[in-house]
Formats: sequence, structure tokens, C-alpha cells
Amino acid sequence: MEELEQWKEQLSHLSHLAMDRLREVPPNQLYVAAAIAIFTTLLLLSVRLLKRSKSSTVVLTGLSGSGKTVLFYQLRDGSTHEGTVTSMEPNEDTFILHNEETRKGKIKPVHIVDVPGHSRLRPKLDEYLPQAAGIVFVVDALDFLPNCRAASEYLYDLLTKGSVVRKKIPVLILCNKTDKVTAHTKEFIRRQMEKEIDKLRASRSAISDADIANEFTLGVPDEPFSFTQCSNKVTAADASGLTGEISQLEEFIREHVKQ
Repeated sequence: MEELEQWKEQLSHLSHLAMDRLREVPPNQLYVAAAIAIFTTLLLLSVRLLKRSKSSTVVLTGLSGSGKTVLFYQLRDGSTHEGTVTSMEPNEDTFILHNEETRKGKIKPVHIVDVPGHSRLRPKLDEYLPQAAGIVFVVDALDFLPNCRAASEYLYDLLTKGSVVRKKIPVLILCNKTDKVTAHTKEFIRRQMEKEIDKLRASRSAISDADIANEFTLGVPDEPFSFTQCSNKVTAADASGLTGEISQLEEFIREHVKQ
């Protein structure tokens, strides 16, 4: 009990000393110290909130029939879910990638959204883009040439959206069905889409300024278009949803949804 009383006296003495020292400090210095303390606290809170709010959403999009839904199920279940039909509503789920299920340690789940490719359903894409950590634009490598212009138009519209440009959301052009002998290579598909987008760029720039369907323009004036000119990173990869060869897709997801 006596020791407790002594401790209380020492604490009281120290508090009095601290108050005396504070009275000796000029008010201006106190204000500066308080402002620094508040700023530091706010900065630490902001950093913590930013870490917490790091997006784990990856959006799958592209023309109808390109194989987005099969890829979705391969990522989640490691199966094709045979009998899938063209989606009329987004498929979305939060899960650990199938190829990571047997790994030890903490694994961050990803939120995958498969957005229907039908032109009337594409506005749904705008609901998910603000939260996207990455976009996977799926192309049918087997039936590419007949759909080259339509796919390029869709990709052009995607790359000129304000939500994509401002956040510099990375885009992966995923050439699906490359297990087939007659499928086109990712290099060929990339070059053809660059040429088609270059034509689109010229034709759309000739339209009246009143047409503001695209928020941003692509490329460098008077130069052939290349995906390297985009403000966000655009890459191409191979995949086969039916055989389960989706390693490059999984790598893209993990590059942008960190553990």
C-alpha cells in the first residue's frame, strides 16, 4: 500500500513538471506541434484505409461467345461446367483461385465478374469498372477475323472510358481457344486489333465534336496506333478455357490482386 502511495506521489510530481514545461513553451510552438500531430495521425489513417480498400475485383468482358463464362468457372472450380450458354446476367463471385486452393498460408480471395458481351447488356459493365483492379478482354482466337471489327470497336470504347483511363486500369487481351490448330496467335490478334482501332480512331475523330460517346481519345496524333500508347498497360495472352490452360490469366489476376 505504501509503495502505491509513493507511486501516486511520483506520478503527480511528474504531471506537475510536465504542465510547468508546457506553460514555458510559446503558444505558437504548441500550435505547430498540435498541427503536426494531427497531420501525422490523419496520414497514418489514410494509408491504412487505402490498404484496406485495395480492389480485388477483376472484370471479364468481350464479345458474346468468346468463352468468358467457361473461364470464370475454370478460375473458380477448375471445370468447364459443360452446357453453359450465353450469359444474360453477370456472373460474379468472390473466391480463392482454384489453382491456389491447396497452397498453405493466407491467400487473398478475388472478386471475379463475368459481364455479358451482348451489346444491349454492356452498360452493366459501367457498374463494375470503378472498382476494377484489372480488366480481361476475352477474344475468340478461333473465330477472330469475322469478329475483328466488332471486338475492336468494343475494346476501343472500353479504353476510352473515363473510369478506365483515369485509374489506369490494366487490360489483358486474352486470346481464348488457342488449343485449336486453326486458332490465331496473340501476336496476330494484337496487330490486327491495333490496325482496326487505328481506322476507328480516324473515322471517329472526323465525327462532329457534338458526339461525346467516348470520353478520351486514343493514341498519338499522326502516328499509327499501338497499345503501347495507351495511358494504362495493355498486354496480350493465350488461354484455353476448355482444356483449363489459363496460367497466363491467373498470373495477370495475381499481379493486380496482391496477396
